Amino acid sequence: MKAALLQITSSDDPAANLAMVQGMVAEAAANGAGFVLTPEVTNCVSSSRARQTEVLQMQDDDQTLAGLRAQAADLGIWLLIGSLGLKTGDADGRFANRSFLINPEGEIAAWYDKIHMFDVDVDATETYRESDGYRPGDRAVVTDTPFGKIGMTICYDVRFPYLHRTLAQAGATILTGPAAFSPVTGAAHWEPLLRARAIETGCYVLAPAQTGTHPRSTGKERRTHGHALAIAPWGEVLLDMGTEPGIGYVELEPEAVTSARARVPALRHDRDYSLIQ
Repeated sequence: MKAALLQITSSDDPAANLAMVQGMVAEAAANGAGFVLTPEVTNCVSSSRARQTEVLQMQDDDQTLAGLRAQAADLGIWLLIGSLGLKTGDADGRFANRSFLINPEGEIAAWYDKIHMFDVDVDATETYRESDGYRPGDRAVVTDTPFGKIGMTICYDVRFPYLHRTLAQAGATILTGPAAFSPVTGAAHWEPLLRARAIETGCYVLAPAQTGTHPRSTGKERRTHGHALAIAPWGEVLLDMGTEPGIGYVELEPEAVTSARARVPALRHDRDYSLIQ
């Protein structure tokens, strides 16, 4: 299977973002990709809760989801919408950060809400409280495709190895990690974390990314790390897209998963233990 990772710079205008992404998806499919992946918050990157409330929609009304589902059906491809910010109707007004796997019929084959919220103080000037605006999910997701089982994660989830191990032990051979990663933490941790998740699980790790300085109509400036990555099951970096928007391609070979897990079958070596304090 030829996979295509999109690296984009989304604005806070969902309609403009959809047009941009659909052009890239069409190009990727024309170049032979049967599986196309977009980054986290494909539909809207914004630091303004007011702007998000203005432009985000409920799932059934979301035009990005509807447009990309129709395009996947038209092109006959598998499409991972890395995530969309969506209204939920929750009493506290929080949104969902939801990833969708779309099949070649345009149907939602699986969906996953980001479990781990990015609530951190990176430095004196860069602070995030994702849980103020987004509710965390509570379900891990693995789903079948003709080219392997996919385990779905989003961005900050990469720091939680047990989630990835759970997905791999449930049969996942491909882990998706769409992101809008901080430039500060990205420079230090992005690649080593993704390589570690691949090595620990013997899975492909595919991580399309937001990049650069994001156009905005209001709110604080938002920058992201870029460097969309594809990692092989043995830990090799197959693709690093740097910081420019674009499309990167990688071939997924199921035998690479089999080989890595045969050489180091760590997924079968769990043992119970006690903790002494």
